[in-house]
Amino acid sequence: MTSVILADDQELVRSGFRLILELAGFDVLGEAADGRAAVELARETRPDVVLMDIRMPVMDGIEATRRIGQAGLPSRVLVLTTFDLDEYVYEALRAGASGFLLKDAGRERLVEAVRTVAAGESLFAPTVLQRLVTHFVHRPPPGAARLDGPLAELSEREAEVLRLVGRGLSNAEIAEELVISQATVKTHVRHVLQKLGLRDRVQAVALVYETGLL
Repeated sequence: MTSVILADDQELVRSGFRLILELAGFDVLGEAADGRAAVELARETRPDVVLMDIRMPVMDGIEATRRIGQAGLPSRVLVLTTFDLDEYVYEALRAGASGFLLKDAGRERLVEAVRTVAAGESLFAPTVLQRLVTHFVHRPPPGAARLDGPLAELSEREAEVLRLVGRGLSNAEIAEELVISQATVKTHVRHVLQKLGLRDRVQAVALVYETGLL
């Protein structure tokens, strides 16, 4: 059974999420009303997934996400965000979040998101990903779009796959886009992560935005 802890400073929100997740068969191990408590709870219970709000007292969700990663916990963090908090999404991604979900997502979307992240996949709400893309297109970082440094080790096809990962496409969607098999896509993704020393697809997305590869 997939285990989850809930971190949100609003008790009503936590209660609603707990009800939805427990009805879906998840094991909710506990709740935290601030980031520091969330980190402590994660250390104690080692859940599969931490459902993490961004704006909380004592310690925000970004720092809490970073500390969970630094602690070497197996827990994957699913960050809750809203349109008015878009400026924090990239920071949460850099901190090690495995996915982003809009706070007003419906019941089915919430359940699907937790299952996806628990399975080791990354998840981005389409609107959140679009905001990230728009932000970095308008304000590209210095040295954008150069295949230098570690990126220079990638083959042309691997760089192409990395760009599509940065757009938030799944392996199936990348396979369709490039007219290749999903098995080939998985191989390319694995090679990209190995060559660049990345933990997962989320870090790959962060790198795409940092380098201006899109």
